[in-house]
Amino acid sequence: MPLVHYQGTALAHADTWLNLHDDELRRRAVQAAASKETDTLLSLMRAYLTQHGKSGVLTSPRTVEAYTLGGRQFLTYAGDQALNLLRPGRHDAQRYVQAMLAAGRQPAGVQLKVAAAATLYRALRWAGATEADPFREVRIPRDPTSGLEKRPPYTEEELVDVLHHADEHTAFLLFLIAHAGLRISEALALEWTDLDETARRLHVRSGKGRKARRVTMSVRLARAARHFRTLYGPGGPEHARYRPRDRAATLVFRYGTQQAARYHLGRLFERAGVPFRGFHPGRKYAGTRLLQQIQDFGRVAAHLGHASIDTTRKGYAQLAADDLKNDVAGW
Repeated sequence: MPLVHYQGTALAHADTWLNLHDDELRRRAVQAAASKETDTLLSLMRAYLTQHGKSGVLTSPRTVEAYTLGGRQFLTYAGDQALNLLRPGRHDAQRYVQAMLAAGRQPAGVQLKVAAAATLYRALRWAGATEADPFREVRIPRDPTSGLEKRPPYTEEELVDVLHHADEHTAFLLFLIAHAGLRISEALALEWTDLDETARRLHVRSGKGRKARRVTMSVRLARAARHFRTLYGPGGPEHARYRPRDRAATLVFRYGTQQAARYHLGRLFERAGVPFRGFHPGRKYAGTRLLQQIQDFGRVAAHLGHASIDTTRKGYAQLAADDLKNDVAGW
């Protein structure tokens, strides 16, 4: 769904709550919390994000998706533990944190889940259902392990092996991540008009923080984009068969969610015998390769869409110093 359509849908969804009288808003929120009606509570949280979140209706679909998943996980936990959502115990929130850590979730992941649960409570307070703020003082331990150690970039050999087993769809997605360095949300939001194979440029309309940027395509990526458009772009022989009915014809990829993309890439990596570590190690490969070629943190930051050059220095200085292969012509 194009971003502008998504925002219109989000606003219309929020209106179903905003149009309620305050007493009715509170009644429905109280009822949903008391009976742990997950879908109703998540709907309330999304409406709150659209109206009162930091970015309001401009909150990215990826953020809404992540918060929805986090909220659902917390509500499942609350149901299993028979927690009173409207009057939580003094130790309930911290116990939830410890349960996630004990199950093996990393602190960074726990931080995101806590942010989602805290947003759910902000939505309940907004609706007047409770005054509870159980996550205000939770403590999450700092993870001393660097991102490089936790999820190192894919190697060239791994990417070559994976591409050997890829179809056109997964191959092009992998090129966008590991050559252009796109975030998965940026890749899935691409429209056909964003790709200019002749000029070897692609347009990221709304990156992290809603920032647009132009990204240079490698020769191999531009060639892959041209081939992909010929087959699956508007007017191509496979366009109608390839395009699901619920996906706009303007969008490049058929995957509607990151979960769908993760499923298909996960299966691809499995066929290739390469452990799938998520999308970000491909982006790290792109940043590392570019930094080794041009030795310019500023240009790498612009290419990857980092808000600050300090982010690039922190994340890629060690990578650039490592003895990674520099010849990428093979893939």
